[in-house]
Amino acid sequence: MKNSSFPVADLKEQTLKKVQELEKRLREETGEEIVLIAYKHERGSK
Repeated sequence: MKNSSFPVADLKEQTLKKVQELEKRLREETGEEIVLIAYKHERGSK
């Protein structure tokens, strides 16, 4: 079985702003406190 890890993604400022805008839109549409988390998929060794 392959081991996978998901460290937090290091987003550029412009990309982070897009994620934050999407969070805001989702909050407005759902009335819920929505938080999006970006992870980077990395495959570990066997």
